Amino acid sequence: MTQSFQALVVDQTQDGEVQAEVRSLKASSLPAGEVLIRVAYSSINYKDGLAARKDGNIVKAYPFVPGIDCSGTVVSSEDSRFSEGQAVLVTGYGLGVSQFGGFSQYARVPADWVVPLPDGLTPREAMIFGTAGFTAALSLYRLEQNGVTPEQGKVLVTGATGGVGGAAIALLNKRGYHVVASSGKADAHDYLKALGAAEVISREEVYDGAESIRPLSKQLWQAAVDPVGGKPLASLLSQIAYNGSVAVSGLTAGTKLPTTVLPFILRGVSLLGIDSVFCPYDTRVAIWKRLGSEWKPERLEQLVEREVGLADLPSALEDILAARSQGRTLVRLVD
Repeated sequence: MTQSFQALVVDQTQDGEVQAEVRSLKASSLPAGEVLIRVAYSSINYKDGLAARKDGNIVKAYPFVPGIDCSGTVVSSEDSRFSEGQAVLVTGYGLGVSQFGGFSQYARVPADWVVPLPDGLTPREAMIFGTAGFTAALSLYRLEQNGVTPEQGKVLVTGATGGVGGAAIALLNKRGYHVVASSGKADAHDYLKALGAAEVISREEVYDGAESIRPLSKQLWQAAVDPVGGKPLASLLSQIAYNGSVAVSGLTAGTKLPTTVLPFILRGVSLLGIDSVFCPYDTRVAIWKRLGSEWKPERLEQLVEREVGLADLPSALEDILAARSQGRTLVRLVD
């Protein structure tokens, strides 16, 4: 590899503030790991935005390279499962959290984190999905494991213009579900329908902001994909039909869930926790193979809002925290 390369580095200033800037690094700066990857693409996720904030509670030591996913080619490997020139991807585990991440032209990671790029996906397409898309796919996987089928009724997707929400719409549409998208952005209806939503409703129709939430309401949805959490999730649970399921993967509306046991014991509702970080390796590989084949949406490219280079990353990270993004932002590391 070259003597030096470019990466986005988050560092703490002398006055305790945090700033992100592009710096030149050397291979000796990279952490230990069996596989060295020449990164082609990464993507921006909410956790990456938090990593660039002083109060984000992601980074434990500075300087640090964020980026919780990446795709590229193997430069060298001490593990026989991977060979020079092989196309691979990494999402989850400690990437961009406890170990230097994907916002870098090179990444060194443990071999157990590395997934072979499946047939049917290019490195760029893998990062159109990225961590957000993989989380959406894992949500679909868990819902179907729990017995959800397209024939049973409508599936709601909350936070629909976000990375998980948009991918969930496209994936559910591909699988034949009647998808209802919930969003607080009135101008996003055409975008969400282009992804595959049959209906678009305002987020106030799911949760109107009331302090007190009814434990049981009219049964509207057979299932839901929820990357929002908090009070909106509590309200959503009251609207799930008998034996329905909710796959929850996010906390943008908070970590507290002010609900009762009634949806669970009177309607048999299942609340499925989605952990894409430490998802078992075999399941991870199987889902990525499906994303490259029968689950791959024809409308995959429509998930992309923009593609940026390292220099544009600081402002793009601010955008995702301020909810100014609609869809996926790809990070291009190749020249």
